[in-house]
Amino acid sequence: MRSFDYVRARTAEEAVEAFTTHPGARYLAGGTNLVDLMKLGVERPTALIDVSRLPLDRLEELPDGTLRVGATVRNSDLAAHPLVRDRYPVLSQALLAGASGQLRNVATTGGNLLQRTRCTYFQDPGKPCNKREPGSGCGALAGVHRDHAVLGTSPHCVATHPSDMAVALAALDARVELYGPEGTRTVDVSDFHRLPEDRPERDTEIRHGELITGVLLPAAAAGAPSAYRKARDRASYAFALASVAVVIRVAGGRVSRVGLAFGGLAHRPWRARVAEAALLGEPAAAGVFASAVDLELAAARPLPDNAYKVPLARNLALDVLTRLAPAPAPL
Repeated sequence: MRSFDYVRARTAEEAVEAFTTHPGARYLAGGTNLVDLMKLGVERPTALIDVSRLPLDRLEELPDGTLRVGATVRNSDLAAHPLVRDRYPVLSQALLAGASGQLRNVATTGGNLLQRTRCTYFQDPGKPCNKREPGSGCGALAGVHRDHAVLGTSPHCVATHPSDMAVALAALDARVELYGPEGTRTVDVSDFHRLPEDRPERDTEIRHGELITGVLLPAAAAGAPSAYRKARDRASYAFALASVAVVIRVAGGRVSRVGLAFGGLAHRPWRARVAEAALLGEPAAAGVFASAVDLELAAARPLPDNAYKVPLARNLALDVLTRLAPAPAPL
């Protein structure tokens, strides 16, 4: 049993102050990932700063049409909210594809973004892992890597980010709202999570002491056709082998707006910028979709046992794109 301090914060300011005065502290909300990692000995916080009772559990529509989701809104409540289901169906679908009903009732929006990889080397303190212990090596490279990354990898880490929600948020051009010692700022979800490079222990661009206070869903994406599809080993309670989130508008038979993101392929939700650029202004046709997705996935560098992820992700993306934006009828 490892002892730690416990602080129940009443305001965001109090939470940040408590965090910065306790070296080795962690924020605690739903705890569905953090507590598991503490039990495994992967996380060893000196203090838990409980933010679950902060007034961050509401959804509100801002004057410009942006939907602000508080950081402690539960995943089940977010998925079921009428405005989310109506305006951002890709987000509702992604949330319902993750975890179990019991976990969604506890897990929070902010915690979902901050959950850590489920790589078995990371979760086992007896195995080498640069993410858990920098410099110890990456056991997955020459070991079991069927579930690991094929895009944006480095010689130091091939772990994948596990969130379904974050993939949908990336495709929606959502932003993360942060409060910390230096004040308030926002970061694009697509830029919030990091690639491993030579610092795989750093999952995100969050600064020391910063607290996620909310997520901003843009009005520009509201009502656009969108969908999330996930491939996994079993029908429920399993992380993605590959997944795709698509937000697309078609005008006059051509793609006028598109957000495309992959899950299960990289250290972060993979925003498919190359494919998006190839799609904009082009006909909403199957051949165009295939060429654009192939351009994106040409950057994949799979390991021997996870090469299947490339065609799997391709087929998922093409299925969702063609369902959302059927090809125009021939003249």
